[in-house]
Amino acid sequence: MSRWIWCPLLQLLLLLPLGCEVQAQVENRVVFLPGAFQNVSVSQNETVQAVVSRIPPEVAFITLQFHTQHRNATLSYTRMPGLGLSLTAVDLGLLSALQPGQVSLSLFLSSPDGDTVAGTGVILPYSGTDPVPGACNTEFNLDIDPNVYIHYNLYETTIRFAPANLGYERGETPQACDKSTESTTRWRLQYDIYQYFLPENDLSERSLFNGIQAVANVQGMMENGKRVLTLLSSDMSMAVFNSIPGQGVIFSVVVRDPLLNTSASYVSAHTYACSFASSLDGCQTLGKISTKLFFTVAGLAGLFVCFFGHRFFKCELFCMGFSFAMFFFFVLSRRTTGLDYDMCLALSAVIGVVGGVLLVMSWWRFGSVMACIFVVGLMLGFLIASTVFFTPLGDLDLFRRSDAVFWVTFCCIMFIVPLFFVRWPREGNIVTCGIVGAYAVVLAVNAYVYTSLSYITLNILKRFLNSNYSAAVTDVPFQTLDYILITVWVGLGVCGIVLQLYRERSRPFFPPSPYLMWLQERERRKTNVLDPSHHFPPLADRLLARVRQLTKRTEPAGEHTPLLL
Repeated sequence: MSRWIWCPLLQLLLLLPLGCEVQAQVENRVVFLPGAFQNVSVSQNETVQAVVSRIPPEVAFITLQFHTQHRNATLSYTRMPGLGLSLTAVDLGLLSALQPGQVSLSLFLSSPDGDTVAGTGVILPYSGTDPVPGACNTEFNLDIDPNVYIHYNLYETTIRFAPANLGYERGETPQACDKSTESTTRWRLQYDIYQYFLPENDLSERSLFNGIQAVANVQGMMENGKRVLTLLSSDMSMAVFNSIPGQGVIFSVVVRDPLLNTSASYVSAHTYACSFASSLDGCQTLGKISTKLFFTVAGLAGLFVCFFGHRFFKCELFCMGFSFAMFFFFVLSRRTTGLDYDMCLALSAVIGVVGGVLLVMSWWRFGSVMACIFVVGLMLGFLIASTVFFTPLGDLDLFRRSDAVFWVTFCCIMFIVPLFFVRWPREGNIVTCGIVGAYAVVLAVNAYVYTSLSYITLNILKRFLNSNYSAAVTDVPFQTLDYILITVWVGLGVCGIVLQLYRERSRPFFPPSPYLMWLQERERRKTNVLDPSHHFPPLADRLLARVRQLTKRTEPAGEHTPLLL
């Protein structure tokens, strides 16, 4: 077994009262004190005995929980793990009901995968009036299961837990779980779901353990975490959240007895919504090269549009048409085909180029500015609608439980915005260039450093791609980098809008259509005989004459002496 580095002074910590926060480890044996965190290292092919001592007589049951960052550990009631007597996970805990006069007990830690596992653990004591987490378990292997189970995919993270039961004193028989639904039974219990975000872009073990220690018990989670959901005993014991790959999140469930005003905490569980074991697209290598390349180019284009979009109208139309066509083709291809991500992104980029060219050509051929501005307004409307549902408004049950209500509201916001462009087309176009262009810069930054602002549009994309995503709680962390990027977004947008409004104040609202200008010029040459260009031969005749000049041999005139005047 690998030892933790300690000096003789640390040995005295085992004898100190509860005031110490982290205890030390002894060979093959770890002593836990109630409420004190203990760092534990378990070597391969080794079993560490976890001894809980000095249990006060008023404690009716305790939970021993142990947390690692990404390696599995096994916690067991017996030295040899068995079905129903042990649990293997990265966040795991066991609940032990105490007998009268019992002041200590032993549990066992081991490494199931043959690797050295380092983690932190803690003992949480509860009295006979506190609810018993997981005591009415009918789904998982343990008889009493106080654990929170996490399952995630690209779109959503689901947590599950077993229902709790009312508390009971030492030596008493626990109440039956389903004998009735009266207020004197466990059906009066309520479950508060808490969420705690770890620091952004920090995958270190120290950051995780600091977070676990901050929210391990009821008081810590209530002070430091955020309550996002409350479930009744009649609800399913599960909750769905938005997946944020690379962002550490700790989930915890606090079961409350509203009649006795008591509570108890389930074993906290964490996820990064990515794998530490994957070498291709794991937590350490998040972000594909194709994604970084695409959003880098998009960020540069967005910066150009932010400051010069209205002046270079054709470039702006191409960028807006490209974004509009690419987004919807990407959604369509992911929903209807089995192509991988890189192939979908490449095909979507090709379709985006076609969409951008079509939008530019429609303006070049027909000269309909309002039709093009309507598409530009839809881009701004999409971003505004996405921002509205990025706020807590998007987590209202009205929108989470009904896709119809969500999409009708989203489309109404999206289509209302272009209507303002009918009255102020130039100003609306410049505002769109500033806001959308600056947001493209934020997305480019997100390709290299995680920021929650990318989920303004990513949440909508996920809802397009996943039919079950509507049930997810789309809460994301807002930390220092996010506030910095909000400032950058607002600053770039305001500067771009003001600069373009000032520069275009004395210019025509929109540049004329080149095709219509050519038609007018042709008609003018036909009717105005005084115009010198009226006497020019047609372009085809001029080209043919020029070719003949280049290929025809010049004949000598036959006179080689100068003429006398």
